[in-house]
Amino acid sequence: MTLLIHKGGEYCSLDDLRDIPLPQETRTYKPVSHYDLAKNLAEVSSGLLRGYQLEKAQYGLARDGNQMFGIHSYRNGISSSMGLSIGFRNSYDKSMSVGIAIGASVFVCDNLALTGDIAIMRKHTANVWNDLEELTITTIYRSQHNFTKIVEDAEIMRGRYLSNDDAFRMIGLMYGNDIISPRQIPVVKREWLNPTQPDFEERNVWSLYNAVTESLKSSPPNKIMEKHIALHEILSE
Repeated sequence: MTLLIHKGGEYCSLDDLRDIPLPQETRTYKPVSHYDLAKNLAEVSSGLLRGYQLEKAQYGLARDGNQMFGIHSYRNGISSSMGLSIGFRNSYDKSMSVGIAIGASVFVCDNLALTGDIAIMRKHTANVWNDLEELTITTIYRSQHNFTKIVEDAEIMRGRYLSNDDAFRMIGLMYGNDIISPRQIPVVKREWLNPTQPDFEERNVWSLYNAVTESLKSSPPNKIMEKHIALHEILSE
């Protein structure tokens, strides 16, 4: 699992999150603890995701601990190749709001598919914890339906053939929509023409999807959620 903590970040443990000093609360700013966010998400998810088992949890820090990124991945019997994942982020330096998104992990390569219709972004204001709890519960309830939709999207993408010219046009479209950067284009092209994983050797939209996901691993940590969501939207259409 390798999302959300790439360029400028480093992996850490759950206990490491607890050791990062919490900023001082002010009249207009209510800090959200990295540790409490990760722990509460895991606890709420374990109670609501019936039939799912937590397979892996991973966390990362950037900007000397001021930015945190994490992902919890769950497995069930819906798909042998994909599992439901919850990606989340937080900051102590007001560089980004709290973010939570539901997606699917691709087991073979640890890539991730995120959708935009149930992403949560919340500023650090007085009622942030109450709002987050309510939104998290609502999101997790919806996540199982959403995960099924992602699996269905992947199957549709597998059935859509792409020639090299088709793929190159799509790469240009993604660059034009700021999903990938000029430096990421060669990575997408390489992964499309010579996939690292044999599972993506078939010439279809799903293979291109994972080629782009591989390139996004060099994205700035605070932008990667939005880029994954935009990628899913443009290719699932």
